[in-house]
Amino acid sequence: MNDGIFKEEWIKEVRTAQSRAYTPYSNFNVGALLITEDDEYIYGANIENAAYPATICAERSALVSAYSNNITRFKAIVIVTDADEPSSPCGTCRQVMKELCSDDMPVYMTCKTGKIIKRTVDELLPLGFSGKDFD
Repeated sequence: MNDGIFKEEWIKEVRTAQSRAYTPYSNFNVGALLITEDDEYIYGANIENAAYPATICAERSALVSAYSNNITRFKAIVIVTDADEPSSPCGTCRQVMKELCSDDMPVYMTCKTGKIIKRTVDELLPLGFSGKDFD
């Protein structure tokens, strides 16, 4: 992918995040790499729980980690799975991204075949509602 933003090294880094997943029930490891405006990397991995609603997705894991460390401005997020096709963030993750990221932030989704799909936060949740709407 050559869109002027994406860097090939992000694939290696997001795979590192994916390797940290805890998925004893689904065995569906997801990694997320959140890139800050200062080009710092924030890693996220899905962490499952026997009580499934307590499971946290990789995207939210990375965003919560960033905000917990007072990092609030992002360049992009990259998401990887071992599926044959790129997997899109779940609805909850889309809502959290809508709340915490700019609407035009790129979301890169990739998979074991190397295929990459790029969308923006707004494209993943069109007409979404967030705290930004209170202004």
